[in-house]
Amino acid sequence: MNFEEGYIAVLDKPLRWTSTDVVRKIKFSLRKLGYRRIKVGHAGTLDPLATGILLVCIGRATKMVDALQAEEKEYIADVMLGATTPSYDLEHEIDRTYPWEHITRDAVEKALAELTGERLQTPPVYSAKKIEGTRAYELARAGEEVAVRQALIHIYEMEILECNLPKVVIRVRCSKGTYIRSLAHEIGIALHSGAHLTALRRTRSGGFTLENAHSLDDFLENLQNLETK
Repeated sequence: MNFEEGYIAVLDKPLRWTSTDVVRKIKFSLRKLGYRRIKVGHAGTLDPLATGILLVCIGRATKMVDALQAEEKEYIADVMLGATTPSYDLEHEIDRTYPWEHITRDAVEKALAELTGERLQTPPVYSAKKIEGTRAYELARAGEEVAVRQALIHIYEMEILECNLPKVVIRVRCSKGTYIRSLAHEIGIALHSGAHLTALRRTRSGGFTLENAHSLDDFLENLQNLETK
């Protein structure tokens, strides 16, 4: 296999790995195969606490990164109502609690309907968005006040998969640039409560699904097998 010609690795990103970690690991393995200056990049960041589809483009396939990133995504998100965190997920401890007993399944369905469609969304302050050349999360961790610009997103579809209040599991089909952490936060506000993300899994990116995906360990093992042949 000539990776320089172009290859798209469809991976199921492990929990607690950054997308950059995955790229670096694959690049290191490819160097051992003799690809000293090969380009490797990913098509759509996944947070460390998220799992699921991560497209890693190798060689000439890196020219496809922008096009792949632009395709719609699908996620399964676990949302906990009644509490918020500064990062909108479990990266940080709960900073505030809210009443949630007034919330019903019908109210959740109404909130999801209100948040569906094309609209502006504010990314989390703990995000990789750049502000005058610096990542927003770097400024936030330094204790500086962060003002992140809103971005135009499109949420095409949302449905409830489980509703065991105060926990709700939803399926989200959305455009690139959508922050599901921000969506969880918005759901809390819409329900006159608070909310944060407790788990996130990307199940589809464009035409690539989890059925097509390899675990990172399996992919690296396959690369190692190529080295020994």
